[in-house]
Amino acid sequence: MVNVQILIIEILMAVFGLGILCMGLLVPRDSRRGIGYVTAVGLAVLLILAFVMRDASGVFLNSYIIDPFGNYFKILFLAAALLTAVCSFEYVEKTGMNQSEYYSLLVLATLGMMILSSSGELISLYLGLELMTITFIILTGFHLDNSKSAEAGIKYLLLGALSSAIFLYGLSLVYGATGSTVIKQIGFVVATNGASPALVLGTIFLLAGFAFKVTVVPFHMWSPDVYEGAPTPVTGFLSVASKAASIAALFRVFFVALPSLNSFWVQLFIVLAVLTMVLGNLVAIPQTNIKRLLAYSSISQAGYLLLGIVSFSVLGVGAVMYYSMLYVFGNMGAFMAATAFYNSDSSDEIEDYSGLAQRSPLIAAVMLFSLLSLAGIPPMAGFIGKFYLFMSIISRGYIWLAILGILLSMVSVYYYLMVAKSMYLGAPPEGSKTIRVNSSLQIAMVVSLLILFVLGIYPTPLTNYAMNTAVTFFMP
Repeated sequence: MVNVQILIIEILMAVFGLGILCMGLLVPRDSRRGIGYVTAVGLAVLLILAFVMRDASGVFLNSYIIDPFGNYFKILFLAAALLTAVCSFEYVEKTGMNQSEYYSLLVLATLGMMILSSSGELISLYLGLELMTITFIILTGFHLDNSKSAEAGIKYLLLGALSSAIFLYGLSLVYGATGSTVIKQIGFVVATNGASPALVLGTIFLLAGFAFKVTVVPFHMWSPDVYEGAPTPVTGFLSVASKAASIAALFRVFFVALPSLNSFWVQLFIVLAVLTMVLGNLVAIPQTNIKRLLAYSSISQAGYLLLGIVSFSVLGVGAVMYYSMLYVFGNMGAFMAATAFYNSDSSDEIEDYSGLAQRSPLIAAVMLFSLLSLAGIPPMAGFIGKFYLFMSIISRGYIWLAILGILLSMVSVYYYLMVAKSMYLGAPPEGSKTIRVNSSLQIAMVVSLLILFVLGIYPTPLTNYAMNTAVTFFMP
């Protein structure tokens, strides 16, 4: 008998996503705003259920793994999806998007991430990756009346198809070299027979496919244009949740299937981490559009996350898990503030943020402290996250890499504070009015801000949860 109960969250997500799509056919057009609230409530219930089931474990058909590691990331995805749904209420209505299709795709993208993070077999992993990618392609081009959104959708489609082809070719090479698509069995075969040239080449192709999803240099070329053109709530969701899902799948493939090759792929990750941190931080400096600035910021954050992979240790995995969770609230906080400003002024240019603190102290405060958290400034939660990441690589002897990361974090403070300078020291435009933010978005922004402060001052509960989960990940 197959225990289907362990898949209850995935089953409910699939039913919920399809149900929202059907609601668009049944609910009158003038009442469809309620679909967003239904989505938020449903995601909140599923988030609570995922937290209750955080210690559940089991294997479905030898290919789908339910364990604390995957459950941790499910909580992360649902939290990001919930914040995105709340962030989208006014934005979707203002831009005239189809409510049911938008929220349905949001839920199905989250389902794809869950499948990606829990797959213990390469084919199911690829299916989860494609479900996530295809839904995001549609979401990035969802603003039909905006040429930038259409351009973003096309670019993501073309480059996403290319990366998927590279990834699939890598999977085929790994299968050909090992004779199995089950991740654990691949690990046994590689440990027993060693690495063949085909397996090494397949590993490089897999790394390239994952690097595209995580926005690692030089596979980042799509992100600035896609982030700028996509609907702002979608950009926030894409920047945090899809990155975390790809990191979770990357851990399963490289740490479980290919640990015997760590001396090879760790060197590749070091090169990619250095390039990503350097380019992401330096190219962010001249940006004048807030979404492009956050895009390059997201690229640099991917470089910091790679440090945990370089360490190849329990501390590194736990640090990545901890940082990924607080990154959701830090980055989504910035994007929620950007969405609230766009809802009022229909602009993403940083110069238009001039005097924002006088027009909306809440939006300015959320944007400021979210950026400070991303920069790793205490007492924000980002400081603790980066501390653990740097400690993980120092413990492995890569002191120079930690020093480089710290120096580049100082560079990020400069371009983050340029936004703060515009908001707090600039004068508001003539005739500008006070910005009103709907109550649901206000609550979401305040909650995200409080979480960043609480985790910065008292990180112990999340730290223990992440580190204990990382320990279970290394258990046979």
